[in-house]
Amino acid sequence: MLTGSCLCGAVKFEVEGELPPPDGCHCTQCRKVSGHYWASTDIPRTALTVRGEFNVAWFRSSEKVQRGFCSTCGATLFFDPIGKDWIAVSMGAFDSPTGTRLAKHIFVADKGDYYDITDGLPQNPQ
Repeated sequence: MLTGSCLCGAVKFEVEGELPPPDGCHCTQCRKVSGHYWASTDIPRTALTVRGEFNVAWFRSSEKVQRGFCSTCGATLFFDPIGKDWIAVSMGAFDSPTGTRLAKHIFVADKGDYYDITDGLPQNPQ
């Protein structure tokens, strides 16, 4: 069982099982919502338990996706593709250790010009 929370602790979560390798998303939306690029892991919805879910505010960032934030401290927690059987959870919100490592970078065609990706991991343009 892995645990995590937002910065203020109003939203806490548990994930059953091991985490799949996360990816770093460099798309414009993820950069703007996180302040840099966003690292997350995609887990089955059935593996996620959220406590304090009434403190999660949802922003519909596109027709197909909503993003979940703590309504108290503003921490970015979830990327929810509507109608899918999985949800992405922010790697930064997990308590350590997570037992996983970043596997790849996505949407690097949109990455910020102020940093380089030099870790040798695969980079997908989209």
